[in-house]
Amino acid sequence: MSVRFLHTADWQLGKPYARVVEVAKRSRLQDERFGCLKRIGDAVRVHQAKFVLVAGDLFDSPSPVNSTVARACEAIGQMGVPVLVIPGNHDHGGAGSLWEQPFFVTQRAQLAPNMQVLLTGEPMVLAEAVIFPAPLLRRQDTSDPTAWIRTGIDAAGLPAGLPRIVLAHGSVQGFGSAQDEEDDLPAGMNRIELARLPEAEIDYIALGDWHGTKQVAAKAWYCGTPEIDRFPRGADNDPGNILIVRASRGGGAVVEKHATGRFRWNQVSHRFTDDAGFAAFGTDLEARIGAWGQDSLLKLTLEGSLGIETSQRLSDLIAGLDARLLRLKLEDRVAIAPTEAEIQALADRPGDPLISSVATQLVALCQTPDAEVARLALRQLHAALR
Repeated sequence: MSVRFLHTADWQLGKPYARVVEVAKRSRLQDERFGCLKRIGDAVRVHQAKFVLVAGDLFDSPSPVNSTVARACEAIGQMGVPVLVIPGNHDHGGAGSLWEQPFFVTQRAQLAPNMQVLLTGEPMVLAEAVIFPAPLLRRQDTSDPTAWIRTGIDAAGLPAGLPRIVLAHGSVQGFGSAQDEEDDLPAGMNRIELARLPEAEIDYIALGDWHGTKQVAAKAWYCGTPEIDRFPRGADNDPGNILIVRASRGGGAVVEKHATGRFRWNQVSHRFTDDAGFAAFGTDLEARIGAWGQDSLLKLTLEGSLGIETSQRLSDLIAGLDARLLRLKLEDRVAIAPTEAEIQALADRPGDPLISSVATQLVALCQTPDAEVARLALRQLHAALR
């Protein structure tokens, strides 16, 4: 028997996006995490999936606000098929956790009766498959959450013909949230030892925690976060997807990637060698932003050196980008190197000896350890006289 289902994880609903300063922009990013759930529901219907597996971190925190809980339950209820959830490191379980709080219990019962939160390590038999959940009951755990499956998968009474699917949240082979930009879990926590699982008895391993889509073993996949939430790290990081999986007992699984992300987190690096290349840089960057659309975020890394006038143009360009984009993460390592003409214009002012004296001293300081401060002062002086 085979079954088609959706594998997703790391929704992290309620994510604060604290590095985005403007409230309106932050709200758009937060709201889109719920908008993405509608696209997941559409995929359920298009692909006629029998159920949805959420491999941890449905919420960004173990104590989301009530409105986040209610919106999540409403969206899940509209998916129309069983949605099976395990806690991850962000929304971990355990005694007194979110999953046992009266408000969540009530909202789930009223708005999402199709959702089941799996809080214990024991097989769950569905009509189409057997699920082996490995919930995280603590944010950080040095033990393997899938350890019970090494023996539990051989438990008597399990249907012989149903696909067997492991549902887990944690790191494997160096992949996990500890490698992501905005998480701070120590390496080695919540480590899943795939090699110790009885591979012959398993048809698919649905993993959460790593925010990119990646196959990490013959039967094991990270689906990644369905709505991108950080700048990618490395060429093999592929976020913004869910996985459509067809699994059969003894036949493994066929996996199809399905894009669900809306926002685009882009990266651009550039080195300035002289002022003459600035116009071309601006034109190229404008073309890229036009291709990406306004719902974009940009990590911009700049190096090299520019003259005073051109560095001011760069500052103006950056201010415009910051206003237009949802987020601009800037790494500006561009030095201010006054051109000979700019130095002469500042220092050679017979009718303004004080300005000439100050400019001459600042130019001299550009050859000392105070060079950066001196260059900035030159730029401010140039701007004031412009």
